[in-house]
Amino acid sequence: MFGRDEKLSPVRLTAVQYVILAIFLLLAYGLWQLQVSQSDYYSAAAEENRVRNVPILAPRGKILDHNGRPIVENYRSLTALLLRDSSRDLKADADLIAQGLNLDPKEVRDKIRRFSSLPQYQPIYLKEDITPDEEAFIEAHRTELPELDTIMAYRRLYPLKGFMAHLIGYVGEVSEDMLNQPGFELYTPGDVVGKSGVELQYNQILMGKNGSRRVVVDSHGREVGKPLEEKPAEAGKDLKLTIDIDLQIAAEEAIGDKNGALIAMDPHTGEILAMVSRPTFDPNDFAIRIKRGDWNKLVTDPDKPLLNKAIQAQLAPGSTFKILMATAGWQENIAQTLNVHCNGGAEFFGRRFGCWVKSGHGEVDLTKAIYQSCDVFFYTLANKLGIDRIAKYATTFGLGQKTGIDLPQEATGVMPSEEWKLRNFRQKWFAGETISVGIGQGAVAVTPVQLIRAISAISMDGRMVVPHVADPTGLPPNYLEVNHYTDVKSVPVDENGWNLITDAMSRVLLPEGTAPSAHIPGIDIAGKTGSAQVVSLATRAKHQNNEDLAQNGWFVGFTPRRSPDVVVCALFQGGEHGKLAARLATQVIKAYVDKQRRQPTKVVEKPANGGKTEIGALWTSPDEQGDNDKLQGGRFLIGRPKRSAPLAVAAPGLGGVN
Repeated sequence: MFGRDEKLSPVRLTAVQYVILAIFLLLAYGLWQLQVSQSDYYSAAAEENRVRNVPILAPRGKILDHNGRPIVENYRSLTALLLRDSSRDLKADADLIAQGLNLDPKEVRDKIRRFSSLPQYQPIYLKEDITPDEEAFIEAHRTELPELDTIMAYRRLYPLKGFMAHLIGYVGEVSEDMLNQPGFELYTPGDVVGKSGVELQYNQILMGKNGSRRVVVDSHGREVGKPLEEKPAEAGKDLKLTIDIDLQIAAEEAIGDKNGALIAMDPHTGEILAMVSRPTFDPNDFAIRIKRGDWNKLVTDPDKPLLNKAIQAQLAPGSTFKILMATAGWQENIAQTLNVHCNGGAEFFGRRFGCWVKSGHGEVDLTKAIYQSCDVFFYTLANKLGIDRIAKYATTFGLGQKTGIDLPQEATGVMPSEEWKLRNFRQKWFAGETISVGIGQGAVAVTPVQLIRAISAISMDGRMVVPHVADPTGLPPNYLEVNHYTDVKSVPVDENGWNLITDAMSRVLLPEGTAPSAHIPGIDIAGKTGSAQVVSLATRAKHQNNEDLAQNGWFVGFTPRRSPDVVVCALFQGGEHGKLAARLATQVIKAYVDKQRRQPTKVVEKPANGGKTEIGALWTSPDEQGDNDKLQGGRFLIGRPKRSAPLAVAAPGLGGVN
């Protein structure tokens, strides 16, 4: 029984034959699909496997001064790319890549994660401005790490030592938060965009459009033959500013290493001719990638070097506010006949308010009150006007609101009123608070750009302009509609009052005024000094040696005294006296006048000094006593930097070009 061979039944044999036939039919159908039905699709897919899209990065537009002289340019450098169009496990190579490019492996993995949701044809910009050693590492590991490649890029070339840093701003890789903001939704991770200043405000103009080229690569990622297709990049457009480099140098040199800000403006047009904020930072640190330690040092510095104090410092204006008070008092027919006797102070609502001159000014009218800055006169005027009338005129001249300057993050300042205190503190305004407001103290807080605009309007008989740093003649129409560069507001100012106030301001720099040491012979300068407390007098008395509690010095001046050509505002934080701020401002005014009196500097179209453009700059600077003037000369160079040290412009006293 067990020795007999078992036979397969005919039914089972037939079933096996049909199964084998079905398998062959399926294989034949699949082969037909590959070779006939979808041959074009699979041919294209195979082609894509050996064709790579390589981006061509567009350079940003240059930033020029109002004469077309370069302030910010670009230099060529190599960027390391991490290509994602292969089947390699990029995370597995992260350690080796990081070691060769001197990166943190976690940083490499984080970048791979950030790009994971994007199309694979978009490469990762792994490291900018790589060194020759890092470039050699990539070339030596072409076979082992075919996903690594390099691309030519353009990096920003900023002036040295923080020259004009706050106004220009800096660029950096677009952040994830920025990608969710309006205006940045079309960008992708890895794109370099403006982060502050003009670079941010006019990013869409300065930033070009990247191109691309399709190339054939071998199994090791090396290009083979000529590109299949190439779309050239479109360079960003150049941006011309209203800044005058010569005047900017004078302002930078005048303020030196003092904390504060300096602004020079054309009161007829609102063009900003110079803008300085101190302390400053070096935007070249951001041009590639700022180190974490350097960033932490900047953001934790109590002097706030990243803050553009010209448009963001909100501080009490001190006695410079008295010009607004004088205008309000005249327009309300109070100041014309107001006379007070100053014996060093006055009592209001049961409290004595002292004058800055403890012995008093004697008999004081409006003219004397301005050039000698008598507090008692303006206490009395404030009491007669009341807070709401003061606030009406101050806000009419732009205090407590943004000026509309074309720079990001402008602060609003504060102009108190009864309604303001009720809205913000749910408290009633007390009449005694008005007395301090009358001399620019109390709750009043202004920015230097607000103050220069307000005093400029008074000097121009009520003509109020919009400050701006970009030359509107070369801007697209949509920018003109939004920024209102050429808008002019007319504020009624009685001509007699205008004449009296500006005449009184011209005596501030004379021997009887508060800033005689800032006087410049031969130049008709009018202005107003101010000293503003940062703490109460009682607190200051307890900490007399604490320099952080020193008063801020202010000065706003212009030339000539009526319908001036230039207005300058100086904030000297911790400067204690307005006369010291006045010395800074008058240096800039003198530089402006001197330049107008001599033949303008010419730009060398084709320099013969090795590719560098030389720009002359001359200005004068009063000595410490303000008695003697010294003629100073300066040159700065714009040239191509070393890869390891991207330096651009060297101004006198601000470093040299390596």
